[in-house]
Amino acid sequence: MSLEANLLRVVARHEELQHTLSSPGAGGDVSFARLSKEFAELGPVVEAVNRLHTVRQEASDLDSLINDTGSDREMRQMAEEERETLAQRISDLERAVQFLLLPRDEADSKNAILEIRAGTGGDEAALFAADLYRMYQRYAEEHGWKFEAMATNETGIGGYKEAIASVSGRDVFARLKHESGVHRVQRVPETESGGRIHTSAATVAVLPEAEEVDVHIDDNDVRIDVYRSSGPGGQSVNTTDSAVRITHLPTGIVVTQQDEKSQHKNRAKAMMILRARVYEKERAEKDAARAATRRGQVGSGDRSERIRTYNFPQGRVTDHRINLTLYKLERVMDGDLDEVIDALITDEQAARLAELQ
Repeated sequence: MSLEANLLRVVARHEELQHTLSSPGAGGDVSFARLSKEFAELGPVVEAVNRLHTVRQEASDLDSLINDTGSDREMRQMAEEERETLAQRISDLERAVQFLLLPRDEADSKNAILEIRAGTGGDEAALFAADLYRMYQRYAEEHGWKFEAMATNETGIGGYKEAIASVSGRDVFARLKHESGVHRVQRVPETESGGRIHTSAATVAVLPEAEEVDVHIDDNDVRIDVYRSSGPGGQSVNTTDSAVRITHLPTGIVVTQQDEKSQHKNRAKAMMILRARVYEKERAEKDAARAATRRGQVGSGDRSERIRTYNFPQGRVTDHRINLTLYKLERVMDGDLDEVIDALITDEQAARLAELQ
């Protein structure tokens, strides 16, 4: 479908929704909420289309003046100069509209489950995993998102073998989804007396938080085991069978949760993580072909793929998928991730736009 046909389709659909929602008896059911959401999402697109049409009309008026040989020569010259400026503006607006017309990932508006695990590198990898956890926590704070710890497995020296958190807010998954993969750190560990640089790694997985309407998990498809917690928490944790292990039989996915003293709370958190993992597995299977097409751009989201290196001696961060290097490591580790994330999103949009042309 051409750009012009797409513009007409979007404007017509927006007008249709406006008429439907303003009609008597339109409210009071689930479809009203769904249509209202669609209407709101189309609003910015229609605004951009209207701006484009306005600028195109201005250009058309200038063309008429330029082609009018009977008009003042100086006026025609001024019109030609302004027409060149408008030509660039039209091009920019058309590109912006094309980006807005790209089909959104249905999970972009969802909250996320963030999972960080220490990889190769022993204690240093666990310390780096903890650094990444704090980096994302600060990034969430900067954006006004809610960051809630769900499960942690500490090493005793400030590191994490594993840490899982839920992140809630506006467009959380859309901004964090490209963080999935292997993050590598190059630095001198505090325990290194010789001053040698070590390379360690941690794995990050960002999963869209799934609701029951997104993925159905049959009670008959799960096995739930309860047992006595063995981690930190004091005697009160260890006197009851509060820990929960849920196994999803069709996929073999296993989730354990023991951070809470209440078995009920542990079970609820475990089910939340399980839904996210099953939902992401289904999404990955559906998007396999598209992901393969874009693998050379921002990567596949595969957790085994090395995506970024944090080099402390040189104070730089390099994202290998888009060959972006920034010399502001301290700020990045303090949660200043927008420049990297914005570049990844722009690169993905450009790749998707190229697919449609």
